[in-house]
Amino acid sequence: MAEDPFRIEHDLLGDEPVPQYAYFGIHTLRAVHNFPITGIRISAYRDLVNGLAAVKQAAAAANRDLDLLDPAKAEAIISACEEIRSGKLHDQFVVDVFQGGAGTSTNMNANEVIANRALELLGHSRGEYRHLHPLDDVNAGQSTNDAYPTALKVALHETTERLQRAMATLRHAFETKAEEFADVVKTGRTQLQDAVPMTLGQEFGAYARTLGEDEQRLAEARALLGEINLGGTAIGTGLNSHPDYAALACAHLRDITGLELSVAPDLVEATQDAGVFVQLSGVLKRIAVKLSKTCNDLRLLSSGPRAGLGEINLPPRQAGSSIMPGKVNPVIPEVVNQIAFKVIGNDMAITMAAEAGQLQLNAFEPLIAHCLFESLTNLQAGCLTLAERCVVGITANREHLHAVVHNTIGIITALTPHIGYAQASAAAQEALTTHRSVAEVVLGRGLLSSDELHRLLRPEALARPGGHDLHASTM
Repeated sequence: MAEDPFRIEHDLLGDEPVPQYAYFGIHTLRAVHNFPITGIRISAYRDLVNGLAAVKQAAAAANRDLDLLDPAKAEAIISACEEIRSGKLHDQFVVDVFQGGAGTSTNMNANEVIANRALELLGHSRGEYRHLHPLDDVNAGQSTNDAYPTALKVALHETTERLQRAMATLRHAFETKAEEFADVVKTGRTQLQDAVPMTLGQEFGAYARTLGEDEQRLAEARALLGEINLGGTAIGTGLNSHPDYAALACAHLRDITGLELSVAPDLVEATQDAGVFVQLSGVLKRIAVKLSKTCNDLRLLSSGPRAGLGEINLPPRQAGSSIMPGKVNPVIPEVVNQIAFKVIGNDMAITMAAEAGQLQLNAFEPLIAHCLFESLTNLQAGCLTLAERCVVGITANREHLHAVVHNTIGIITALTPHIGYAQASAAAQEALTTHRSVAEVVLGRGLLSSDELHRLLRPEALARPGGHDLHASTM
């Protein structure tokens, strides 16, 4: 006789057939039916699945140590969690990332998968919960309201660290270009108008520096994720958990994850507060805004090839038009711009979700989690793509930059301390109206000698003022 493809599970709403192959159970199944929203399952965020498994593993170990959980059950739960953290059974985490219930469906999904795998390890069949129960055993001493945000913080540690590494890769790419372009003098610009000279190396060095600053801000935000509310259960009072459970579970979670974790001093406050997620999202928005500005610069500096600034060349990656032969577009900076726009939008969603919390719980942490993971993973991919597919292949149009910097009106600023603002303004105006160079006008007016002009307009003097003083040189 063929095995029945379904097993019958029961909850407060009644009975439901659950596929025999499934490690999830009736609570997960109802959530799948209730929330057909995005089509993105929580398994898309492997760090979250691993975070849930780590929390359940720590809880089982703590309850075992407190003689609240049979050692054989505890070891089976721990083994199941270790398997999940190694990458197994992630396909069984099937609820949608958008869900009502403050993450209860996600927590139920984890409880059921872990319970059914633990049952197998004990020699029982899936669904035989009389031997080991998803709620009585796997969820012992917990509530969604402390287990879920703790798992989220553990997960965000890992995802954030990967973004930090990707940002470092991009920063190194800009630093390498800064060194390569250290001797290339160009015209700086303010408000899209000619300003004073600088080097292309200084320009790329600034891109590297701003990334380095954001790496530091991200590390600071990541450190704040270390405070957890595990042990607070439903609203932070610790109802149904042992007095020693919170500290013991936190200690086990530290050992499991290797993270610097601590129990929040006020679990009631910690259970309702989403401030750390707002803080992290704010840093991600900062990164996105600045990264997008850098990409705007790369697109502008490479505009052309003949009718734009044309100062740098981005590596060609694909044909740019279905109608204009030979056109190549700055597609890599463009895609990073779009990532940035999405991160900024996600920050607004996180802001509203955090603000909408009421009384002792924020019911909207699933949205916060989804937006944070999306922003983190997209920014990581964007940084690596920008580094590997764009920045490392950028070249400078050196001859064009040299010609522009010596033809620009902005170069008069370097001469102003030596001829005065009024004389400099008149010379600049004459150069502009006669289409002559600043040097020609200044020399023609007898304001400076040829040797003085040569010293003052040397590339190193233009881009690094302070090392070449006319009066000191001629004394």
